[in-house]
Amino acid sequence: MKIITNFLNKNLKILFIFFIFFSVTQCSSSMKLEQFKNNKPEFKLEEYFKGKTVARGVFEDRFGNIKKSFKVDIDGTWDGKYLIMKENFIYDDGTKEYREWKLEKIGTNQYQGYADGVIGLASGSTSGNAFNWKYDFDLPIGSSKYKVSFDDWMFLQDNNYLVNIATMSKFGITLGKVILFFNKN
Repeated sequence: MKIITNFLNKNLKILFIFFIFFSVTQCSSSMKLEQFKNNKPEFKLEEYFKGKTVARGVFEDRFGNIKKSFKVDIDGTWDGKYLIMKENFIYDDGTKEYREWKLEKIGTNQYQGYADGVIGLASGSTSGNAFNWKYDFDLPIGSSKYKVSFDDWMFLQDNNYLVNIATMSKFGITLGKVILFFNKN
C-alpha cells in the first residue's frame, strides 16, 4: 500500500507542476482582432497620431503592483506612407527617455515599424476601433538588456481618447502590463 501511496503522491506532484506551468504559459489574451470589426469609431493610426498627443500610464508587474508611472508627449507626422512618432517620456522618478517610431502602412489595415530597442519589426493590424501589434524589445534594466515580447492592444474610444494595454512577457510568462491613456490635443 505504501508503494501505491508514494507512486500517487509523486505523480500528483508532477501533474500539479505541469498544471501550474501550463496555466502560467498560456496566452495572456484570447481576444481576436476580428471581434472589433463593427466597433466605432474606426481607428486609423495615421490620423489619430498625426500632430500632438499626450499619454499617461503605469507599469504593473505580474502581481498587480504599480512599479512606475509616466507621461509621454508624442509628436506625430504622416507623409502618406510613413507615420513618425517622436515620444518623450518623463517617469515618476524624474528620469527621461526618448523613442522614435517609424511605422509604415503596408496594407489597408496593416502596419509594420521599428524603434530603437525593437528587435526586428513590429507588425500589426487594425479592425474597427482596435489595433493589435506584437514585437520583441531589448528592455534595458540596469547595465543589461533583456529580450521581452509585447502583445499591444489599443482601443479608440472617440476621436480624442485611446486606451492602450500592452502585455510584456518572456518565454511565454507574463512579466507585467503597460497601461496607457492617450488624449489627442
